[in-house]
Amino acid sequence: MSAAQDTLPRRADARRGAAAVLVAVLLALLVLPTSVTGSGVALPAIGRDSGASLAASQWVVHGYNLTFAGLLLACGSLADRWGRRRVFGGGAALFTVASAVSAAAPGILVLDLARALAGVGAAALLTSGSSLIGETFDGRARGRAFGAVGITTGAGLALGAMVAGAVTDTLGWRAFFGLHAVLMALVWCTVPLLPRGDADGPRPAGADWPGTATFSGGLFLLTLGTVEGPQRGWGSGEVLGLLAGSVVLLAAFALVESRVRHPMLDLRLLRNGRFMALCLIPVVATLSFVILLPLLPNYLVVAGGYSSRAAGGVMLLMTLPILVGPLLATWLLRRGLALRGVFGLSLLCLTVGVGWLASALEPGLTPGALAGPLITLGVGLGLNFGLVDGAVLDVVAPETTGAAAGFLNTLRLGSEALAIAAASAALVNLVRKPFDTGLKGFPSYDGGSGTLANSVNAGDLAGPLAGLPAPARPGFTSLVTHGLTDAWQTVLWTSTAGCAVLSVVICLLLGGRERGSTAPPEV
Repeated sequence: MSAAQDTLPRRADARRGAAAVLVAVLLALLVLPTSVTGSGVALPAIGRDSGASLAASQWVVHGYNLTFAGLLLACGSLADRWGRRRVFGGGAALFTVASAVSAAAPGILVLDLARALAGVGAAALLTSGSSLIGETFDGRARGRAFGAVGITTGAGLALGAMVAGAVTDTLGWRAFFGLHAVLMALVWCTVPLLPRGDADGPRPAGADWPGTATFSGGLFLLTLGTVEGPQRGWGSGEVLGLLAGSVVLLAAFALVESRVRHPMLDLRLLRNGRFMALCLIPVVATLSFVILLPLLPNYLVVAGGYSSRAAGGVMLLMTLPILVGPLLATWLLRRGLALRGVFGLSLLCLTVGVGWLASALEPGLTPGALAGPLITLGVGLGLNFGLVDGAVLDVVAPETTGAAAGFLNTLRLGSEALAIAAASAALVNLVRKPFDTGLKGFPSYDGGSGTLANSVNAGDLAGPLAGLPAPARPGFTSLVTHGLTDAWQTVLWTSTAGCAVLSVVICLLLGGRERGSTAPPEV
């Protein structure tokens, strides 16, 4: 009788602990996606207020993405060794402070550094949060928890652009980062309620600092080289040096991980075909969906004549369907469709959606013309949201869930940082070519093609137009909008081809068998 009485309080404590984990992680995941979508929408206002160049202001986005991606592996490994609760709490505190500093930043340099610091906190939150859910829930409860993760993250993506546009237009961009600080402070307040796991003891193990330094350094140099390529020239010694340095550091990372006693990335994970296939799904999402989040609003402002708020509203066509996607995935699974089939449908929607958008773009396009491709993209991403994270944890050993979550999210965020930087660079390069020729017809414009390309890709057409006489403005606007549209179509068709190739590879890996195993695929 006493044993039964003792069991009841333990079960109640476990339920309270599970509820606290779910609330804390979901609130954090509601905030983190808005840092990606919202920063892109606020970027034109930040550039105007700070007077910063395009390259400097873009690091508000690139700096966050870079540290976010570069430290995911390290934070995942630390979560396994130091404890998920400890790393989650540290990440929440760091993100709160960094967001408060961003809101009060006196200049673009402080803002860029604060955003990079926020990316460190985001990396700790994302990897430890996924692991907290993985170790707290199992069976159907884990599936429901990760379904909630998908819906919540989708809500953050859906609301981020709209909220950023509304807050920036009414209260200014500083208020947007201040709102981040307030919400993440609430997450930090939930940390004492989280249950302690096996790794949350008082004597944490050491971190893999050589692996962290080589990987983060390699990713930083690669991103910096990609960003600086259009500005300095791809054949310049500086850019070639950055790219060569990134190759050296990433090769050194692979060597370090094969030799250190406690690597932050267990290279044996890379031999797991299903694990690698699942980790590649977010890369397809990056090439089709994520690159649009910070960049498409600027296109809509310039080529469509939208305000920042209206551009954020149009982005809801792409982001709101994410909320429906996890529910649709659950319905399909209950109707007997295999998980592999849901992933295949998701990949198909993402690939078709980005190709459809490429064919639909034109100057002055209406929201109705964008509805089909943007909704298709949103549904495609929503179908795999949460499911990928849960499936990854099911195909690896329990003691490596932090590292597995770190690797998954490193590919997710690393591909985002690089793809956004590469797409930005490509758009600047591609749009300069028609400007080189077309600007000869506008002698009253006192800037060069490079300056104009930077301005319009940052969402600013009003500045270049201000120095022109009124009769020249319609022709100048036509030159800009058609050149920008052609550049966007080239980038999107390239993304479509990449998505198609990766989708085939993923489906083949998911359909294969592990070496030495006669069991059927688990997904």
